[in-house]
Amino acid sequence: MIIGAQLYTVRKECETTEGLENALRLCSEMGYRAVQLSGVCEYDPCWMREKLEKYSLVAPITHTAYRRIVEETDRVIEEHKIFGATYVGLGSAPDFKKCGCDVAVLDRVLDSLEPAVEKIGAAGLKFMYHNHNMEFSHTPDGEVVLDRIARRFPAAIAGITLDTYWVTAGGGDPAEWLTRLSGRVDCVHFKDMVYSGEDQAVRMAPVGKGNLNYRRILDEGEKAGVRYAFVEQDHCYGEDPFDCLNQSLDALRALGAKD
Repeated sequence: MIIGAQLYTVRKECETTEGLENALRLCSEMGYRAVQLSGVCEYDPCWMREKLEKYSLVAPITHTAYRRIVEETDRVIEEHKIFGATYVGLGSAPDFKKCGCDVAVLDRVLDSLEPAVEKIGAAGLKFMYHNHNMEFSHTPDGEVVLDRIARRFPAAIAGITLDTYWVTAGGGDPAEWLTRLSGRVDCVHFKDMVYSGEDQAVRMAPVGKGNLNYRRILDEGEKAGVRYAFVEQDHCYGEDPFDCLNQSLDALRALGAKD
């Protein structure tokens, strides 16, 4: 399992290509060897390939807009191949909150994705669906929504980018879900969860600064076939997001994770 940096964490830095390159440089200097391209500005795929090589990084997965995945599938595949990405990631589906409580909406979204997912798989790449908390609601017949999504497409062409924080927010156990989705979790997101006395609310936190059992998560992730675990922190609450990425990497290294 290789530990990477999810650039959505530092998205404010990545609003221009100059800032994006700086973010790649800083992640490389921290010791990261992989990044996920998500929440960043538009970039030329050849430019990205050059910058990744310059900073000794790989970008195996993106978050790509639903519209582009569905309407520009061939171009998306071509771009990913240019800079060496294996996984076409969807950060959230349209009406994604409704998908968690309305099976008809969910099935319409999955139906609309099916041709693109099949084409992505035929091209030798893999589609990855990223969960939030609403995917842990139950359908009227008692099925967990994330299970319904996972079984819709063959594991060889589609997987789940399991987000440990959002699993917990949905009432699930990240380690158990890694086991449950074994073979479908090539890429995952690592962030911690903590209760804050400052505002009496649950917050995102750097790994090791919260209460998730990352030793067990790492163990089950290895067994489940996780290839890349991307540190992500959507909100840093006034802290420097690069420092948060660094704290998480240090904590995961202390637990024996590779970077």
